[in-house]
Amino acid sequence: MRAAQIAKAGGDFEIVERDVPKPGAGQVRIQVQACGVCHSDSFTKEGLWPGIQYPRVPGHEVVGIVDELGAGVSAWKKGQRVGVGWHGGHDNTCRYCRRGDFRNCPNLQVPGISYDGGYEQYMVAPMDVLVAIPDSLSDTEAAPLLCAGITTFDALRRGGAIPGDVVAVQGVGGLGHLAIQYANKFGYKVAAIGRGSDVAALAKKLGASVYIDTESTSAAEALQKMGGAQVILATVPSGKAMSELVDGLAPNGELIAIGVAPDPIEVTPLQLIVGNKRVQGYASGAPADTDDTLRFSELAGVRPMIETFPLDKAGDAYARMMSGQVRFRAVITMSNGAT
Repeated sequence: MRAAQIAKAGGDFEIVERDVPKPGAGQVRIQVQACGVCHSDSFTKEGLWPGIQYPRVPGHEVVGIVDELGAGVSAWKKGQRVGVGWHGGHDNTCRYCRRGDFRNCPNLQVPGISYDGGYEQYMVAPMDVLVAIPDSLSDTEAAPLLCAGITTFDALRRGGAIPGDVVAVQGVGGLGHLAIQYANKFGYKVAAIGRGSDVAALAKKLGASVYIDTESTSAAEALQKMGGAQVILATVPSGKAMSELVDGLAPNGELIAIGVAPDPIEVTPLQLIVGNKRVQGYASGAPADTDDTLRFSELAGVRPMIETFPLDKAGDAYARMMSGQVRFRAVITMSNGAT
């Protein structure tokens, strides 16, 4: 089979030939059909994740077909369409797992980091992290929902807003364009926040009631004129930009950071004390949450905007994603079969 691997931290993508892997006990082999390209793949590309071993194949937005079952696997069938997201395994023994909080397992495994991910024609994953892919979702549509989709969906549904509340989405990009759709389908009054007027029409087409252009107005002031936002979902990788939104929160409002930023969020205690406001981060969820995301997306018609690339162009797909030029999610597609 062919795979796009990183041989060392900071190295380039290499298209190599490998033996098709064999699933072990409790594992499933997946014939990969599509794999989304996520900003978190930079953890593998640049060696930012402690303890990562090379060579490593990135990819944690994987959609494919069950190809072979390891010993003891009965919950899945050969030929079934499945997906694997960021959550690629947990130990089931720690205090968090015992309480069902699998996402905070200290021994969390991530496809493409802990083991080889979906930038290859066949991959192996633990049986308990798989999710079924609804028939109405294509492979390329479903792939980004396994990380970008669940992260935005789950953060919004657990954010404390109720239908009719003002919910702001900072950024109309890979995460933001999905968040706007989910927020609209949840019944919120959606304020999309971006830089420049070029995405205003798209934001409203996706479901935003209001578009706030930070090049011409203060987003915090604009939100306060709407009564304040109950939730601000911050998707842009800039701590400075997130900091500027805190004063746009309504009483008891919450800013949820899901964009990975290198600089800090700066907020004074008084900004939080007055109005009982909160700032928190939110990570991708467990397989049950992914299943909810897929079912809701199928029901509500939420779909990602994608650009597709063949496996041989994995490096180009990654570069276009990292540059911010992709509209809005890059997806690698496969020509399957061992070569």
